Amino acid sequence: MDEVYEYQPHGLLRIRVRDIASGVEGELMAVIAEGVTDIAYIRKSDGREFTTAAANVQAAGQ
Repeated sequence: MDEVYEYQPHGLLRIRVRDIASGVEGELMAVIAEGVTDIAYIRKSDGREFTTAAANVQAAGQ
């Protein structure tokens, strides 16, 4: 089975965001469609990246 991953446009790319599920903040690096779910890749201040559902991303400070 071939899996296809596609980068998705997002208005908060390269902006400081918060993952509402965990409360962790960082810079939104990419949003990728993985099957039926859009996954957001967020880079924390320590340089490590984590993923969350794109629906969980909001601008930091909101």
